[in-house]
Amino acid sequence: MGREKMLDFLKRVADGITTMFGKNCEVVIHDMKNDNTSILYIANQHVTQREVGDKLDFLGTKELDTLHRGVDLINRKGQSKNSHSIKSSTFHVEGDDYHFALGINYDYTNMMMVHNVVSDMIQVGDPVNGEELEKDENLEGKLDELFTEAVDYIGKPMPFMRKQERVKMIKYLYDKGAFSIHKSIPSIADKMNVSRYTIYNYIKEIKE
Repeated sequence: MGREKMLDFLKRVADGITTMFGKNCEVVIHDMKNDNTSILYIANQHVTQREVGDKLDFLGTKELDTLHRGVDLINRKGQSKNSHSIKSSTFHVEGDDYHFALGINYDYTNMMMVHNVVSDMIQVGDPVNGEELEKDENLEGKLDELFTEAVDYIGKPMPFMRKQERVKMIKYLYDKGAFSIHKSIPSIADKMNVSRYTIYNYIKEIKE
């Protein structure tokens, strides 16, 4: 299939995917041979706030290097310019005179809000028969549990939190002993989409 026919086919696929999954789903077609103006087509561009003619800069440097090697990326975590949480997958198609990449980016920020509401509704206490729950000895699992509790404590998804609420969340984790768990700071920083330096500053602010 020639370049123009393939591009036309990918555009139809892009329109079909966005129609099927709605306004929170963006589909973009990149020309991987043109770094400076790689975006050839984009549907639901409000998701990542990019336009036709923009360069490929949504993912981190490491991921971009992988993309340029023609490697597909599946269900990767990303963040838009307005700090919304994004699920991203990219698929390559190459021919004699073209190298396109079809990117699918889904904004699941609103789903996180629903998740918090549902989690609060289904939360229960100790079993009525008095049996003790088995102790979770998996420290990583314990950290995930504490992080979920902290988000529930604030009552809104990470992208909607102001700095004061983020500091309050870190204080909750600090008081619960989360930072005594091995490698907790880089793990929490990744979950919050901030740097480790930011977490250290929050902890310092709490102590002061």
